[in-house]
Amino acid sequence: MMSTLTSPFRSATRRQWLLGALLAASGLGAQAQSGPIKLLVGFPPGGGTDAIARTLADKLKDQLGMPVVVENKAGAGGQLAAQALKAAAPDGMTLFLTHDHAISILPQVVKNPGFEPTRDFVAVAGFATFVNALAVSGGTPAKSVNEYVAWVKGSGAGKGTVGIPAPASTPEFLVKVVGQKYGLDLQAAPYRGSAPMMADMLGNQIAAGIGSVPDFIEMHKAGKIRVVGVLGGARQATLPDVPTFAELGLSGFEDMPYYGIYAPAGTPKAFIDKFADAMSKVLAMPDVRDRLTAMGLTVGYMTPQQLTSREQAYTQVWTRLIKASGFQAQ
Repeated sequence: MMSTLTSPFRSATRRQWLLGALLAASGLGAQAQSGPIKLLVGFPPGGGTDAIARTLADKLKDQLGMPVVVENKAGAGGQLAAQALKAAAPDGMTLFLTHDHAISILPQVVKNPGFEPTRDFVAVAGFATFVNALAVSGGTPAKSVNEYVAWVKGSGAGKGTVGIPAPASTPEFLVKVVGQKYGLDLQAAPYRGSAPMMADMLGNQIAAGIGSVPDFIEMHKAGKIRVVGVLGGARQATLPDVPTFAELGLSGFEDMPYYGIYAPAGTPKAFIDKFADAMSKVLAMPDVRDRLTAMGLTVGYMTPQQLTSREQAYTQVWTRLIKASGFQAQ
């Protein structure tokens, strides 16, 4: 009688042991036993990067078989989120979704950012490139870059203020370059992300902003702001009537920034491979591609190796530009 009662228990225990052994051998035991996976975002809810992260997280949970939650650690242009990634256990349960700023720019403009990407992080997957843009608020009469330039030159104090989503960022350097190009005294106004910057643009507290197309596209389509110029080598499919700055005579900014996902150094390769495979499948979904494209991204899966190469090439470009600007790390 006793053997009849204990046999199923022993069988179940054996199955659990075998499953645990297989998971441990694959390096995925911790992920299978716990959750959710945290996807760090260095900007507040409501901005372009946050919307991108939530779109991907919703689909990744099905591919990975566990919840994927977005955790906003806003501040210092992604620096706080990057520091949190460095401090996280390399068990595959904490990842960082970011664009170029935290990986390629921050380490060059901040003396002690608290992390070193090539040492502290490992690339997991890249998924898009994008371009930055100049947009004007609805209360600004300008409908083109030339009209904006003329309006600033003929305006009073304060109208040359340009919002940027983070200090010492690519947009801040672009404010300086645009000012030099057109002979304007433009002052960058740094925010803690694109969402508060957009709030001030919509409220006509600032006349213009420079940020990524995903930051601006929704309000541009709604007619509440106007994107008047984009960086990059070609016009954007989502903004076919908006000229590039190269068309307007400002070249040298054709190399496009990128979006990628990173894990702490030391994260098991088995997890990196599993997550990268899940990303490739999610990005192949028509509804995901359509959603991200509508946000102003050029969608394209990048393996860990391809993301690393993209990161290195972009960093080299901006190393030259930052040195040429005379900017000193703060």
